[in-house]
Amino acid sequence: MRRAAAAMLFIALLAGLPGCAGVEMKVLEGILDTEAPLNEATVAAGLREALEVATGRSVEQLSSVDGFLGDAMLRIMVPEQFETAASTLRDIGLGGYVDDFETAMNRAAEKASAEARPVFWNEIRSLSIADAFGILNGGERAATDYFRGRTEAELRARFMPIVKEKMEEVGLYRLYGELADRYNAIPFMSTPALDLDDYVASHALDGLFTVLGEQEARIRRDPVARTTELLRRVFG
Repeated sequence: MRRAAAAMLFIALLAGLPGCAGVEMKVLEGILDTEAPLNEATVAAGLREALEVATGRSVEQLSSVDGFLGDAMLRIMVPEQFETAASTLRDIGLGGYVDDFETAMNRAAEKASAEARPVFWNEIRSLSIADAFGILNGGERAATDYFRGRTEAELRARFMPIVKEKMEEVGLYRLYGELADRYNAIPFMSTPALDLDDYVASHALDGLFTVLGEQEARIRRDPVARTTELLRRVFG
């Protein structure tokens, strides 16, 4: 009786998860029967849910204040071609402009990350059963690597307008203009060419995939990270 009640509760919860509303009854039966071998439908559902869970956690982490700025591994630094200019400005007491510029890049990435969840989930739902077993038996980042290889170009195209909008919101273009003006005012100096939109978007995407890979690895190796019965069934 208790098992039946738990099963009904799990089915109700699963139906409310993004991408899981259409899971067939045979998949649910396979999940609840922990002794039965995994079938294709269950593995595919598990992989999709793992990516949804990992993506949700990644977006939540990166879109919070200092999600990028407060992480030494993810922080977006002054572009390499601008390092000489940044160093020169610091030497003459204008380092505050450099700091503000760097902070604004990270704030733009954080704000853009909050909009990335539906973009990722649309791609997750297209995961085929044929690829699911290969991903399940792959390395700790198998799903993330597969996902990036198949979707990065499209994600970049869809992500770029979001990044541009957020950079405008945090005043990044204005700050870059002020920074360039200050540097260009120094005799014999000129600001190097820089595609600011692409630079911030690329680092924002790199951060998302990096954290997504970390979350996937946690789900694979840490039972505590498997927060639903479906994840425990597939990755256990």
